[in-house]
Amino acid sequence: MSQLKAVESRILQCIRNRFSARYVSLPNQNKIWTLTVSPELRDKTPLVMVHGFGGGVGLWIQNIDSLSARRTLHAFDLLGFGRSSRPNFPSDPEGAEEQFVSSIEQWRQEMGIKDMILLGHSLGGFLATSYSMKYPERVKHLILVDPWGFPVLPTDPNEMRSPPAWVKALAAVLGRSNPLAVVRAAGPWGPRLVQRFRPDLKRKFEEFFEDDTIMEYIYHCNAQTPSGESAFKTMMEKFGWAKRPMMSRLHAIPKDLPITFVYGSETWIDRNSGEKAKLLRPDSYVNNLAIKGASHHVYADQPTVFNAVVEEICETVD
Repeated sequence: MSQLKAVESRILQCIRNRFSARYVSLPNQNKIWTLTVSPELRDKTPLVMVHGFGGGVGLWIQNIDSLSARRTLHAFDLLGFGRSSRPNFPSDPEGAEEQFVSSIEQWRQEMGIKDMILLGHSLGGFLATSYSMKYPERVKHLILVDPWGFPVLPTDPNEMRSPPAWVKALAAVLGRSNPLAVVRAAGPWGPRLVQRFRPDLKRKFEEFFEDDTIMEYIYHCNAQTPSGESAFKTMMEKFGWAKRPMMSRLHAIPKDLPITFVYGSETWIDRNSGEKAKLLRPDSYVNNLAIKGASHHVYADQPTVFNAVVEEICETVD
């Protein structure tokens, strides 16, 4: 964890706006690592950002200053990921999902946040949606960035989108172990392994880091006890699908809660979910956007365009 702390510190040094990073203790003694930026901007609804599988607050580095220019921004490491506590999760998908969602609500209460604009990427989008179902009064706008786990697993293999090579590599070991077990087993060679599987990640952040800072950060985020990772495995059918698909539950979100889907135009995630959500919620605000030239990590592939899109959504709130 000390190595993760050190490399994250190098990343956070790039933030220009006023910020603080600290642990927020939950009633059950778990701790959530939390980044708060521009805390002095209290007049507008805060933006809360939830990272995806295997990520952490550091991956938002290209977005933080822009998105905190007019309002307070909070980002946190999900329970079981990054620098947050890594407890045991229930072994059933509903229980694992509930523990994630409960930790987010407990975190909100401890932070004293009345309501928020809630943004989630990938797994974070799935959990943000689940949270919005249970605590809709706390969410003013739900922004889903390339969300995982929405469609039902197709019965016809021809209907499945072909995932990129790195996803196939992870899927190959899922039956035997947790998704990132190979990375942990690599020990000190782990960052090189991450680089080999995902050479694109380094390129996405090259404006900030010419060295291996981001690769080291991703490795050390996932070199810890695989707590959240195990929960993710419990919740998934295959790497691209959830055992409890979100699309079939979307009706549980009140009609007056606006939702915006933001996809990368080149993503491997099924973009049809956004259009299907529109059809399922004819009396609600549902917008579906695609950012040109972006893949699954939309926020890092096209950060300038992504930031502008999210800022515009936030401005519709207040």
